Amino acid sequence: MFSFYNNESITITGTNGKSTTAKILHDVLIDQNRDSRLIGNIGNPALSEKNITKKTIFVIEASSYQLEYSRIFRSKYAAILNITSDHIERHQNLKNYVNAKFKLLKSQIKGSFAYVKKNDELITKKINKNNYKSKIYKVQTSNLNKVFNKITNRYFFSDGNKENLSFIFQIALKLKLNKKKLIKTINKFKGLDFRQQIIFDKKNLTIINDSKSTSFASSENVLQNLNDVYWILGGIPKKGDKFKLSKIKSRNFKTFIFGEHCNKFLKILKNKLKVKCFKNLQETLKVIFSEINSQKSKKNIVFFSPAGASFDSFKNFEDRGLYFNKLVKKYLNGI
Repeated sequence: MFSFYNNESITITGTNGKSTTAKILHDVLIDQNRDSRLIGNIGNPALSEKNITKKTIFVIEASSYQLEYSRIFRSKYAAILNITSDHIERHQNLKNYVNAKFKLLKSQIKGSFAYVKKNDELITKKINKNNYKSKIYKVQTSNLNKVFNKITNRYFFSDGNKENLSFIFQIALKLKLNKKKLIKTINKFKGLDFRQQIIFDKKNLTIINDSKSTSFASSENVLQNLNDVYWILGGIPKKGDKFKLSKIKSRNFKTFIFGEHCNKFLKILKNKLKVKCFKNLQETLKVIFSEINSQKSKKNIVFFSPAGASFDSFKNFEDRGLYFNKLVKKYLNGI
C-alpha cells in the first residue's frame, strides 16, 4: 500500500477551514525546525517533493473528492474539522459526502491518531456507528477563552478560525511542540488570500475578502461576530445549504446579492434578512460605497463572502477574489 505512513503525515479534511488549518500547522512545524512539506489541495504536488528523509513531516489538505477516489492512501494523523452539507451535486447525497470524509479514518491502522470536532452532529453519528482502529480525540471547539488568552492576532477572533486553532493545539500536544513558539507563529500568521482576508482597515471602514466562501456555514462563522455589516453574496448556491443564524442576529446585516441566482438565495434567506438584488458585483459595490460615502462618521464593515460557487461568472474563487479587490481599489479612490 502506498502511504505517507513511513513518515509522520498529518491529513486535514472537513467542509470548512482545511487550507487555513493545514497552512498554520505547516508554519508552526517550520518555525520549530521540523522538515515539514505542505501538499495536497494546498502547497506542492506530493510527487514533486525532493530530499525526503525519515524526519520529513507531510501536512496534507484533502478534499472529499480526493478521499473518495483514493484506494491506497493512509495517514498516521487525521483531522476532520467539521462536516456540513456540501458538494452534494458531486456526491449525490449527504451520506456519500460524509462517507468520503470518513475514508480518512477508515484507512488508518492501529497506532494512528484521529481528531474530530466534538458535538458535530454528522461526525458524532458516524463515529457512534463505526469502530475505527485509530485512537480518536474529540476536539472541543467552544468555550475556548482561556486557551486564546495569548492570541492577539485578530484573524483568529472569528469562531471558524478559533475552531481551526483548537485542532492545531491538540495535534501540537501529540507532537510535543514548544508552546511559546507555537503562540508566536499563530500571532504572526497573516492568513490566506481570499479566506477572511482583511484587505482594507482604516478609520471607519473595514473590508474583508472571503471569496473562498462557497456555503452559508463558512460565511456564518464570521458573520456571527460582526455588527453593522454590508454582506455581499452571490454565485451558485449549494444544494441543500441552509442559513442558520437567527433573525435577531441577522438584523445587524445589510444583505446584497449579486448575479443571476438571486431568487435561489432569496428562497433560502426569506423571513430572516432584508435583501437587495443586483445584476453584478460592480453594480453592488457602487451602491454600497455610495451609501458609505454618505455616512462617513459611522463604522462600516464590507464583508464579501459569497456563500456560493463561483462558476457562474468566474473561473474559480481566486478569480472572483481578484476581481473584487480590483473593484474595491477603484471605489476606495472615491472615499
